[in-house]
Amino acid sequence: MATLPQDFSYSEDHEWVNAAADAVAGATVRIGITSVAADRLGEVVFAELPEVGDTVTAGESCGEVESTKSVSDLYSPVTGTVKTVNEAVHDDYAVINNDPFGEGWLFEVEVDEAGELMDAAAYASANGLD
Repeated sequence: MATLPQDFSYSEDHEWVNAAADAVAGATVRIGITSVAADRLGEVVFAELPEVGDTVTAGESCGEVESTKSVSDLYSPVTGTVKTVNEAVHDDYAVINNDPFGEGWLFEVEVDEAGELMDAAAYASANGLD
């Protein structure tokens, strides 16, 4: 399992934000699923992501990730407008499993408001990683 980036924030639904938990309104943040989620899912074979211009709401479903084991909803950890979607994911879904905190990012959002996020230590503790 990948080491958790210490400068990211995490949702209880296993999404990450590449910013502190108090992500500032107006900032653009990158979002993906954690290594915990990627490991639990198994081999990702499809991802339905929000589209550029969509409004996403913290804690609400904004897509789904399908694996050989199951289909899981993707929840936005912030409220805001989708600015970019990682097209590389659609070219090779394996990047989500292989590099969930790097090249496997899913989309970027211009933040209106952050949802309930935790730091790496709290996320690790909540998921038995400490």
